[in-house]
Amino acid sequence: MSTRRYALDPVALVRLVEEGVSPGPDLQLVGPTALRSDALAILLARTRAGRTSEREALELHERMTGLRVRLLGDRVSRRRAWDLAVANGWEDLRDAEYLAVAMLQADGLVAGGPRLATRAAGIVTVVDFTVLRG
Repeated sequence: MSTRRYALDPVALVRLVEEGVSPGPDLQLVGPTALRSDALAILLARTRAGRTSEREALELHERMTGLRVRLLGDRVSRRRAWDLAVANGWEDLRDAEYLAVAMLQADGLVAGGPRLATRAAGIVTVVDFTVLRG
């Protein structure tokens, strides 16, 4: 059985821990170094909006921390992110970082956020969240 590798965006990471999905041994998860911080920012926004309690948000954060995800922020990934942002006229590198990691290290991108999924079109393969269920 070969290992499949998927890049996650922060929306997908939050969903993964909310739903208690445990990716199988044949799956490896990857993301840029900012992945957990970006996911934590989503939880903070939900807490401030009254959509979740602080306790629940911090429990999800603990689950995210315990999940095996290879975080990448090497020179090659950062340069690829730069090139993508410049080529596409993007104002910042955030989405480009996720796409760069997916291009260089993954079989596909699990994009829970619609903006990233749209930007990924024609750059990387976007796969449905269900691939994480094994």
